[in-house]
Amino acid sequence: MKISFQKITKTAIILVYLVIVAGALVRMTGSGMGCPDWPRCFGYYIPPTDIKELMWSPNHQFNKGQVIIKDEKLWVAKETFTTTDTYDASNWEEYTKHDYAEFNPVHTWVEYVNRLVGALAGVAVFAMAIASFGFWRRKTSIILLSWLTVFMMGFQAWLGATVVYSVLNPVKITIHMVMALIIVAVILYILDKSKALNYAAISFKKDKLFKSLLVTSLIITLIQVVLGTEVRQFVDERVKMLGYENMHLVMDSPIMQFYFHRTFSFVVFGINLWLYLRNKKLNLGYKKTTWVMYLLGIEILSGIAMYYLDFPFGMQTTHLVSASALFGIQFYMLLESSRKEGQYIA
Repeated sequence: MKISFQKITKTAIILVYLVIVAGALVRMTGSGMGCPDWPRCFGYYIPPTDIKELMWSPNHQFNKGQVIIKDEKLWVAKETFTTTDTYDASNWEEYTKHDYAEFNPVHTWVEYVNRLVGALAGVAVFAMAIASFGFWRRKTSIILLSWLTVFMMGFQAWLGATVVYSVLNPVKITIHMVMALIIVAVILYILDKSKALNYAAISFKKDKLFKSLLVTSLIITLIQVVLGTEVRQFVDERVKMLGYENMHLVMDSPIMQFYFHRTFSFVVFGINLWLYLRNKKLNLGYKKTTWVMYLLGIEILSGIAMYYLDFPFGMQTTHLVSASALFGIQFYMLLESSRKEGQYIA
């Protein structure tokens, strides 16, 4: 049962990261409003592929909750009914969550896939919580944290809905991203504690300076993610104003957060390089410091490419996903550094 729990937990963490990847693709393609309602998409469980499906037509059955676009507004069917030869306004009510009424099939399906992956991650987290009852007599904290994660996933879904209802409010997008990283951290903590009960393997040497640097690196990575989300929102607004054909003009007059974000990257790199060299010098055993340096290299190169090469395709997603992976690895290294003497984990 406990072996299965770890497999389920690993699946959950992979799916949560896939949600982050899907969310990054949504941002990169500008698909955040691809589905203007939540949890359905234009009132459908499987979204439309053609604008005709969202237009009023005679002698057509509309189910309760389905959405049409009319007069540049969204209208929701009050009940299931079949239209006559003329439009009857009494069958419809105006969608009041926001006034965004556009349809782009690519944006719709990119956002829909994002929601599907999120739903799968939710199922995996729920399965993890059910499986956690296997620790009832040995580690009840694993059970409590597993069910806390279920509620956190529910809260994250609600945050996703508020992002849509706010028509991509920057503050809510930032909170949504930070919440995803908190969920990653909690699941990694659960995985680490479940392993501690079952395996014997590698221990790590203790070094107070290394641990202090590790805590610092984790905090500044989180700050970088927040700053990056704000810069990303600025980029989205500029692209919307200038169009994709003028990507070379997007960063002509960047916001102050961009300069903080860029300058702070030197601090991030310096502290993590210090960690890498100290681990190597003292032979502390933290092999993941090498992964950290690789991810930092990818993150820095993708950032340079966006700024100097006018946002090549895929670089925005690469930049965000590498930062999220970096946070996860740093947090797991912090868990490794916190293990008690004599505690061994495979």
